[in-house]
Amino acid sequence: MGESVTIRVSERVSRSASYLAAQTDRRMEQVLSEWLDQAAVELPVEFLPDLEVLALCDLQMVPTEQTELSSLLSENRKGSLDDRGRVRLDKLMKIYRRGLVRKARALKVAVQRGLVPPLNRET
Repeated sequence: MGESVTIRVSERVSRSASYLAAQTDRRMEQVLSEWLDQAAVELPVEFLPDLEVLALCDLQMVPTEQTELSSLLSENRKGSLDDRGRVRLDKLMKIYRRGLVRKARALKVAVQRGLVPPLNRET
């Protein structure tokens, strides 16, 4: 168990956390705590050393998760996904989106630092 603290958050953060809490049948405090944990673990790409930035540029979803995601997406298209499958699909989509955003940020930082050439070089 962690430490209890009191913080003031913006209305936007409060609304988002409240909405997610209602959708996932959790308390808003649990949602906010999860967000803070994630922010503490996932340092902004801009602060990472060059080697970590380059590694993020090549980030790929774990093959087993990618296979499961593809399967769940297929089931969803067919309309045969049950509630458990929808929950798992949502979780995997969050992982996929988060990875895609971090990869894009890493690529931007790598280009800014001169670690990789820009993708749209004009000749």
